[in-house]
Amino acid sequence: MSQQRAQSSGVASGGGPGFPDLPEATVARLPEYLRALHNLADAGHDTVSSEGLATAAGVNSAKLRKDLSHLGSYGTRGVGYDVTLLIEQIEQVLGLHETRAVALVGIGNLGHALARYAGFASRGFHIAALFDADRDRVGELVNGMAVRHMSDIAAVVADEGISIGVIATPADAAQVVADDLVAAGVTSILNFAPCVLAVPDGVDVRKVDLAIELQILSFHEHRKSTLTALPAKVVGQ
Repeated sequence: MSQQRAQSSGVASGGGPGFPDLPEATVARLPEYLRALHNLADAGHDTVSSEGLATAAGVNSAKLRKDLSHLGSYGTRGVGYDVTLLIEQIEQVLGLHETRAVALVGIGNLGHALARYAGFASRGFHIAALFDADRDRVGELVNGMAVRHMSDIAAVVADEGISIGVIATPADAAQVVADDLVAAGVTSILNFAPCVLAVPDGVDVRKVDLAIELQILSFHEHRKSTLTALPAKVVGQ
């Protein structure tokens, strides 16, 4: 997953009294720590060592301790971190103490899957509106919610208090959708379309491009196969 920001300061914006300015790399890892902590809580663990949490989150323990120190959480020597307390701290910093309304635009195969994904609700997000440019889809019920036409975005975003938009359209439609979302007052966008969006200052964009992720994995597969074949070539010379 890659990220583009209109303002790239190297730290999360919005810092102020009682709110830490966090490095972007730390912000990106906090959801991984939160996922691991929820799994530990579900398994009945009350505490966890930095090594145990780092392993569960897939990072090294020194990096984890530094990340959590930004939150003012240092754990207890010989005991580790209180799982419930750390969940609360991370959720507070990530703004997950309140349910956030989300608009989903593009109700094709991917859009249908995202609209039906139950994991959003359990992590503090509510799909409040579905939109599509195809009038034949307008009125279609997806997970109990009727699809609205793109022309309704401004009114619905205002009525539902939506600040996050998800774009699941073809690439050639994504910029127009982003422009409409921003004009309606959306300030954060998750983009699944395989393209780079131009957005104004103050709007954050996260980009998810599955093809790029697969290409990166292809590089690693190619590298491994090359390294595996290398000794045989040397012996044959």
